Amino acid sequence: MKEVLATVLENKRIAENIQSLTFSTGEVIPVRAGQFLNISTGNGVHLLRRPIAVCKAEGENITICFQLKGEGTHQLALVPAGAKLSVLLPLGNGFFVKESEQKVALVAGGVGIFPIISVIWEYAPKGKQIHSYIGFRNRSAICCLDELEKSTALTVTTDDGSYGLHMNAVQAFVADMDRGNVPDVVLSCGPTPMLRALQAAMQQRDIPCYVSLEERMGCGIGACLVCVCNQTNGTHARVCKDGPVFNAKDVQL
Repeated sequence: MKEVLATVLENKRIAENIQSLTFSTGEVIPVRAGQFLNISTGNGVHLLRRPIAVCKAEGENITICFQLKGEGTHQLALVPAGAKLSVLLPLGNGFFVKESEQKVALVAGGVGIFPIISVIWEYAPKGKQIHSYIGFRNRSAICCLDELEKSTALTVTTDDGSYGLHMNAVQAFVADMDRGNVPDVVLSCGPTPMLRALQAAMQQRDIPCYVSLEERMGCGIGACLVCVCNQTNGTHARVCKDGPVFNAKDVQL
């Protein structure tokens, strides 16, 4: 983990209420798939950095994508190229794919697609067979298809059927498994209802499944306990420090 003063290279809208921001750290900082960072908003009024998943790490350049929700993210979307932002990275444990796990299923929805893209970037070049099942709300929400298409296979769904299959990502994934396309491991990120549906679907199957949780965070380093989640063994875990990636069997969703 390191704090850097990063230089914004590009900041642009890529879909309805979705922004992509690329910055240079000035040095190569290794970032694993599924890790995140805490970034300042460029406005002294918002003192807390915002936790955002890393989408791509290319040498000194890092790209994040985020949804415009509160004042902080709207302010971050206005930061011009050349501006300096304080960034703390990398944070969290990230996704790991074992050598023996050759067939990888990625199931994601909403802003959960962005950490999933980092998995494609890290593991597709290593020869993993990656089938991505990606769900969007509708056609206007679709983004990053050029990155997602770097998967071995890609299935896109929309809630309203305006693009791709008229179902959600979990339904598409389960249907494919029922046809015999069974992966060695499943990695997922997205809204809690989606993760809960995936968790339920995997209970009957002996396939490793890991989920990246989205929680409100304060410090991002495990000190403030804002992002605590409940585990199935009755204990608690900090999403920022102990996660954000957990075995789906271990967390209550």
